[in-house]
Amino acid sequence: MVENVFVVGLNDHSAAILSRLPDADRYRFHKLLDSDVLLFSDTIPLPDLLAEAQQQVEAFDGPVHAIIGFWDFPVSTMVPMLCERLGLRWASLESVVKCEHKYWSRLEQRRVIDEYPRFGLVDLDAPPALPEGLRYPVWVKPIKSVSSALAYRVADDEQLGQALTTIRGGIARMGEPFDFVLSQLQLPPEVSGVGGRACLAEEAAIGAQVTVEGYSFQGDVHVYGTVDSITYADTSSFLRYQYPSTLPAAVTQRMAELSARVIRQIGLDGVTFNIEYFWDADHDTISLLEVNPRHSQSHAELFEQVDGVANHDHMLQLALGREPRPRHGEGPYDVAAKWFVRRTADGVARRVPTAEEIERVERTIPGCTVDVTVAVGDRLSELYDQDSYSYALATVYLGADDEDELNRKYEQALGGLPFEFEEPAG
Repeated sequence: MVENVFVVGLNDHSAAILSRLPDADRYRFHKLLDSDVLLFSDTIPLPDLLAEAQQQVEAFDGPVHAIIGFWDFPVSTMVPMLCERLGLRWASLESVVKCEHKYWSRLEQRRVIDEYPRFGLVDLDAPPALPEGLRYPVWVKPIKSVSSALAYRVADDEQLGQALTTIRGGIARMGEPFDFVLSQLQLPPEVSGVGGRACLAEEAAIGAQVTVEGYSFQGDVHVYGTVDSITYADTSSFLRYQYPSTLPAAVTQRMAELSARVIRQIGLDGVTFNIEYFWDADHDTISLLEVNPRHSQSHAELFEQVDGVANHDHMLQLALGREPRPRHGEGPYDVAAKWFVRRTADGVARRVPTAEEIERVERTIPGCTVDVTVAVGDRLSELYDQDSYSYALATVYLGADDEDELNRKYEQALGGLPFEFEEPAG
């Protein structure tokens, strides 16, 4: 029997990965809303988007077996709301929001683990001040943001004031639709007065950053991989995600155990998750950064290249009511990475790699896929959901036999992907 699966915000990149899943001919994947409307608009009219998506599914002439989505907010919260309305499987909206709401998530973590930074709410309407008990440096961020947008590392009161001014100007884009999500829940007293347009401060963690990926099925939590998140030197902007992790096995095992405790406390079940951590090797300490109620689609090719199947398959199986069966070491490469081509200065794109240049790079470098994310005429500072310190121009997915080869392949790819920028007017 062919199973019909609707994918919220399905794009060509994810569609290609889905087409390579085991037994892909068993499924028919249907796009549910356009990713540009969901992710790259000035406003996010969530009630209207939900109504449109529900109408599209209900108008489908055939059985609907699942709805899934790979993107961060608003997709991450739309899927549980749609599944509840349509009687399909997914984690509860409450458990998803306990992950998405950065402050609520910290309160839940505090009940079962000690491995998290000191944190507190920041009053955006008051003179800039750290929450009681916190010391610089800290990160300040909205309680709901995407891709580290509006997240700033600050070292003193002056930097804090500058960061909060910028956050005030942009927090409504995510905060307003997140308020709608919160209105669908019976919130505990310690969260009910916070709202979707609140700001959090957390003491800055140090060390190697990694992401633990796993799933929860009928109350059992399983971790299937750990991915290193490597930044450009002296910045917080990611250079690459690399799988498998190079951290000691004893450290990743501790992270897996912490993850299981947090996921059970939150009550997240029937979906994939990823949890970001820091490990300070000098003191052998772990600090949990954030919990995401979905797997990372950025890691899909990495798992595919090393283990033989993309992590998309785990979400798919759970949505269909089946426990995933992750593979390990069955792919064509021993190591894989997603590289980020970045620029730190603003500019207007005057030349980007052509389709022919991209095809040439992919053809000449085994295990390479390129995704250019800017177009001629784009002003970088006007792109959506960038981190606060750089602009992503392209991503390069690579598989290799070892890390040295991975680096050589990336330098070769970079040489075949020319960009040109000019100073923006005004």
